[in-house]
Amino acid sequence: MGALRAGAFAFLLLLGCLLPRRGPLRLVSGREEIKSASRSSPQPMSPSDFLDKLMGRTSGYDARIRPNFKGLPVNVTCNIFINSFGSVTETTMDYRVNVFLRQQWNDPRLAYREYPDDSLDLDPSMLDSIWKPDLFFANEKGASFHEVTTDNKLLRIFKNGNVLYSIRLTLILSCPMDLKNFPMDIQTCTMQLESFGYTMNDLIFEWLEEQEAVQVAEGLTLPQFILRDEKDLGYCTKYYNTGKFTCIEVKFHLERQMGYYLIQMYIPSLLIVILSWVSFWINMDAAPARVGLGITTVLTMTTQSAGSRASLPKVSYVKAIDIWMAVCLLFVFAALLEYAAVNFVSRQHKEFMRLRRRQRRQRMEEELVRESRFYLRGYGLGHCLQAKEGPGEGPGIYSPPPASALLREGETLRRRYVDRAKRIDTISRAVFPFTFLVFNIFYWVIYKVLRSEDIHPVP
Repeated sequence: MGALRAGAFAFLLLLGCLLPRRGPLRLVSGREEIKSASRSSPQPMSPSDFLDKLMGRTSGYDARIRPNFKGLPVNVTCNIFINSFGSVTETTMDYRVNVFLRQQWNDPRLAYREYPDDSLDLDPSMLDSIWKPDLFFANEKGASFHEVTTDNKLLRIFKNGNVLYSIRLTLILSCPMDLKNFPMDIQTCTMQLESFGYTMNDLIFEWLEEQEAVQVAEGLTLPQFILRDEKDLGYCTKYYNTGKFTCIEVKFHLERQMGYYLIQMYIPSLLIVILSWVSFWINMDAAPARVGLGITTVLTMTTQSAGSRASLPKVSYVKAIDIWMAVCLLFVFAALLEYAAVNFVSRQHKEFMRLRRRQRRQRMEEELVRESRFYLRGYGLGHCLQAKEGPGEGPGIYSPPPASALLREGETLRRRYVDRAKRIDTISRAVFPFTFLVFNIFYWVIYKVLRSEDIHPVP
């Protein structure tokens, strides 16, 4: 018996020498050993158990109740990242934008200590299990989510209970435009983020730091506009019958580039006006050429003017492009009327000669009538009266001037009126270009410089 005990003791000593030493060796039962191990090195909760606790399956979390219920309002910090900006449409007065909308708020019920990571990126399907702000876009006309290849949503929960919710959206937002300076205008388009059901007693929206509130993708370009760097951030709190609701807004300043309109509208209409002036150098006797040129330029200018209004809304005020097209149409129409005046003046000698012939014919008739009356009064005494008065004193029969004199007079009149008509063409060659040049100076100075600075001052 003693030998058996000595052998067991020797075996334990040998086993103690072979095993690594981490403290005094104690022989305890299996249950006590497990308890001591759990107290010395606590094991983290499994991911599934942690998510069950976090999402309220075991902790009584109710997604229908906002954080700090019946307490201070929840402050939601928003910022947006503009991925694309375009499709600014004047006829419907709206624009399309693709953004990443990010919202961040604190929910103390989601704070944790059981998990070692500072933040957790969760599956978007868990969004239905937590409370979220009821944000909507007040000036939205259409919107869509993105689900390729999965829902473009991000849910991140931090250790202190902060929640980051990001979502990708494509929005069509209304943008009332003032087109008085079109196409040299600067438009201001807004984006308004508002709460639908929570009043300001429960929910308040605010922007992130001004430098990071609105970010734009690098290299973002628009077809007809330049998106200015300055973006006005502000508040647009709404007052309804149901209460006061939080609202924040950002204003985008879009400066239109008029290169397209220069190529498609201004330069062609300018050339049409200049083409109408060619009529002043064409002989006034070439009526078909001058009339054809005038009618062609008028019809072309009318078509050009109608094309400039096709892509614009039917507004009641006058736009800058309307004034340009109207003046150009007026100039080509005036060039056509100028030839009508030239042709009329050049033919006035014929009318004048016709009037002179009519007057001469009338004088001859009056003289014949007067002669017939004289002979009737002196019937039978004509030879006595003629002898008494003498051969040169009685009324004689009117004799018309010779044909050569009439031809010389007609030629003189024709040259006089033709010279007047030519003088009209000569004056028009200088007056029309000079007047159009003066109009251009006033037009571009007023619309490109003065009105642009008055309506949209450059910071």
